Amino acid sequence: MPSKRTARIGALTVAAVCSTISAVVLTTPAHADTVHIHDIQGTTRTSPLAGAKVTDVSGIVTGVRTYGSSKGFWLQDPTPDADPATSEGVFVFTSSAPKVAVGDAVTVAGTVSEFVPGGVSTGNQSVTEITKPTVTVVSSGNAVPAATVVDARSVPDVYAPAGDTAASGSVNGLTLEPTKYALDRYESLEGMNVQVTDTRVVTATDPYTELWVTVKPRENATHRGGSVYGSYTSQNTGRLQIQSLGATADFPAANVGDKLAGTTAGPLDYNQFGGYTLVANQLGTLQKGGLERETTHRQARGELAVATYNVENLDPGDATFEAHASAIVNNLKSPDIVSLEEIQDDNGATDDGTVSAARTVQKLIAAISAAGGPAYDWRSVDPVNDQDGGEPGGNIRQVFLFNPERVSFTDRAGGDSTTAVGVTKVRGKAQLTASPGRVDPANEAWKSSRKPLAGEFVFRGHTVFVIANHLNSKGGDQGLTSQYQPPARSSEVQRHAQATAVNAFVDEILKAQKNADVIALGDINDFEFSDTAKILEGDGELWSAIKSLPKSERYTYDYQGNAQVLDQILVSPSIRRGCDLEYDSVHINSEFSDQISDHDPQVLRFRP
Repeated sequence: MPSKRTARIGALTVAAVCSTISAVVLTTPAHADTVHIHDIQGTTRTSPLAGAKVTDVSGIVTGVRTYGSSKGFWLQDPTPDADPATSEGVFVFTSSAPKVAVGDAVTVAGTVSEFVPGGVSTGNQSVTEITKPTVTVVSSGNAVPAATVVDARSVPDVYAPAGDTAASGSVNGLTLEPTKYALDRYESLEGMNVQVTDTRVVTATDPYTELWVTVKPRENATHRGGSVYGSYTSQNTGRLQIQSLGATADFPAANVGDKLAGTTAGPLDYNQFGGYTLVANQLGTLQKGGLERETTHRQARGELAVATYNVENLDPGDATFEAHASAIVNNLKSPDIVSLEEIQDDNGATDDGTVSAARTVQKLIAAISAAGGPAYDWRSVDPVNDQDGGEPGGNIRQVFLFNPERVSFTDRAGGDSTTAVGVTKVRGKAQLTASPGRVDPANEAWKSSRKPLAGEFVFRGHTVFVIANHLNSKGGDQGLTSQYQPPARSSEVQRHAQATAVNAFVDEILKAQKNADVIALGDINDFEFSDTAKILEGDGELWSAIKSLPKSERYTYDYQGNAQVLDQILVSPSIRRGCDLEYDSVHINSEFSDQISDHDPQVLRFRP
């Protein structure tokens, strides 16, 4: 397979000793007259025969994977038992290209293994496999066992059982209840030939040749075709990842709202990048839904438009400057202030001590002007080399763009990478000690993470304080399909500390001037209902303005079939009480396969 796909698939389920679950080892081989695939799979997530050597396990080959590091084939018993909790399919890991074909009847001898994609530390569920196999082809050209239908009726509405507290919250030892829990339903089909029909795409095709569909078209649906992730208990049970055993070139380039018409069928796998995955032998036909990129309203003369936009590791070598410029001018209608996240230094990921981003920003400003936009000015503070996380050597940071014909920036010397900006009171008004400046940069909360950028702006005689943020990412959190339910969100610890620091800084401003206009915005890397957002909001110091939208429109990012909020604009009470606030999540990226960033920009309009 092409290298783009191979690198990803190789990481999905490559077998390694360190990723297997310890189990009781049976020393006597189990024989075919007593051991079938459903005996190997058992009624829990881990095999009762894990570690055992088995012989003469028979079935029909339903799928063959010849690429990547997870080479092997899926084997299914055509004579199932009567227990809905026991899967009739299993993956046979061959390590090299298997010498079988779909429709072969085979017998397999080997060792039953529980493989954890990504390693035990991820918290992922395991895949039951037969490893070190000896395979005998009995006959060829046999009918493949009929695919089990996965649809809205067969997938329960409750996502997962609560984990066993005696097993650190793991569900591995719990007996599967496939009519009660969605994850149990999928697990009961692990390794089996399954099919979905006429499914809507809820996450666009990504660079790794995969997409997500839903078998529940009405589940938390957006008006643009996605499925909103609205709480920790509404994980959208109908989501299913789709990959293909066919050629990469034949995989559809789908957007959210498109449909895979007809039947998509193949073995049900599990991988570290999304959990349960239908690896298709047969792909439905792509029917385009006609999704178009959104355009917001232009601000009125007396309105201040403030935006946040994560431009995804933008550096001078990228080919996306014109596209980003067009988005800012044509889709965002040239906001007065734009907080940019993930602006890299002038040579991108080259780790040679460069920290200036002047070339990067000026190239974007020039592209905006060429696209018919304003001649933006900009402010930022360079980070200390390699201290703010992100791509090594990239030195990502937040940058303010502003239109000097509409808004002015109050420059106040003293802001640098390590000096904390403070708040003073001058003639009854709040004032920053440095502008631009960084918020509490020595705080441990910002270790290996982006420090907030604060600045004072003046619009029509009114001062507006803006704090640009890019909080700690969700890297390291357990996935929704984790064996631990509910999954642990370890990244929250640092993000909560960061939110506390930002809220404290906003509180300083409001104590100096109760009616100050304050905006904290950026890539918050957490949901509007999260504890991170609640800490930022505090006791009313801020309010996440995306909550002014209907719930079905609250999303800025699309991940594993869940349309969710990561980017936010939070406002102080004086702005919220103004009753003239307009908020727009401008969907130009997250729902599209040809996105220039994985985030959708956000725009706030109000009258200071």
